[in-house]
Amino acid sequence: MIQVAQLLLSLSILVFFHELGHFTFAKIFKTRVEKFYLFFNPWFSIFKFKKGETEYGLGWLPLGGYVKIAGMIDESMDKEAMKLPPQPWEFRSKPAWQRLLIMIGGVLVNFILAFVIYISVLAVWGEQKLSVDEVNKYGIVVDSLGMEFGLQTGDKIVSVNGNIAESMEDAYIDLILTSPRQMTVDRNGKEVTIEISKKQISQILRNGPFFSPRFPFIVKNFADTSVAKDAGLMINDKVIAVNGEEMQFMDEIRTEIISSKNNEVELTVLRNEKDTFIFNMVVPESTMIGVELNDSIPLFYHIDSVEYTLAQAFPAGVKKTFREVDYYLKQLKLVFTPKTKAYKSVGSFITIGKLFPKKWDWRHFWTMTALLSIMLGVVNLFPIPALDGGHVMFTLYEMIVGKKPSDKFLERAQIVGMVLLLALIVLALGNDFINYVF
Repeated sequence: MIQVAQLLLSLSILVFFHELGHFTFAKIFKTRVEKFYLFFNPWFSIFKFKKGETEYGLGWLPLGGYVKIAGMIDESMDKEAMKLPPQPWEFRSKPAWQRLLIMIGGVLVNFILAFVIYISVLAVWGEQKLSVDEVNKYGIVVDSLGMEFGLQTGDKIVSVNGNIAESMEDAYIDLILTSPRQMTVDRNGKEVTIEISKKQISQILRNGPFFSPRFPFIVKNFADTSVAKDAGLMINDKVIAVNGEEMQFMDEIRTEIISSKNNEVELTVLRNEKDTFIFNMVVPESTMIGVELNDSIPLFYHIDSVEYTLAQAFPAGVKKTFREVDYYLKQLKLVFTPKTKAYKSVGSFITIGKLFPKKWDWRHFWTMTALLSIMLGVVNLFPIPALDGGHVMFTLYEMIVGKKPSDKFLERAQIVGMVLLLALIVLALGNDFINYVF
């Protein structure tokens, strides 16, 4: 419910400001706005009221929002109104440059909103990064996919695409999004270069990160049924050896436990950082010993933290916005590259909702909202009829050629655009259904 609440609040903010951008430019150029709605309202509205010439309301379907601008062919497909002679207050009566600004107003506000949010987040919370050097103290842990690519647990990151990555986040993003997609690691004093192919990108997008920092085996909590708890382990205990063999990290201890299925193992435990105990337990058939492990990065690694004054946060926030736009454009390039099969990772509101944490975190909420604002702005610039980019494309055509496309053509283009958008929604919902149901 907390994830749903964060998603709805974030969408409300984004949709409101996007539509406010269109509304503001329409008002500047004295164009009549008939409706301003947060969320869609097929059949009925949660509430509505009229002030001046505009009806304001809240719809019940949280898939977006809209402003209905007089004399504009949009998703309302109000053909009867378009048959009447153009009026001075209508969109179609305005000069092309004014119509262009009205159409890009929403996208412009989306990018401005991202600037403002990133600047504010940096000024209030600063910036925290886990450096590659810090992780390299112990090396990385890789899953089965990472092993398939050629990585090994304990590898230390040297460079990504020939460049020294400052943080783990930068290393992962640059490896996935930037050619030639190579990572050089130090393996027992020898440098090894791993290459990620476009085909393998689809596996990564489906499975998520395939390498991460290593952690010790520290008990955070127990399941309702736990052989480890029954054996005598307690919360905050740290396992330091299995069957008398010293082990430092959870990945190697977990491997040893899994290999001891149906057999008794001896766990050496450090308690309160000073007392050592030995416990014996039988590993069940499932190999699940009923332990939740502590993988809190700040608990085991030093996090580089940078604080900003408001003046310092401004250029840093602008830089971060441009960087996130660049990252998102590269992600879209992957989606439209058939070999990567990245289109299978396109998700609906279910996927977006899961990006928010299960506990309310204002810093994470605002960071996600800024990112979604960028995504909304970029996607709306696609030259697809029914999106802002489609209207911009036809307006630019008119400005260059000197002739406006016919209303009939615009009506048909709008229908085509809506079909394309519906197809995209079906793809996203289908991917989520496959990913989260199966």
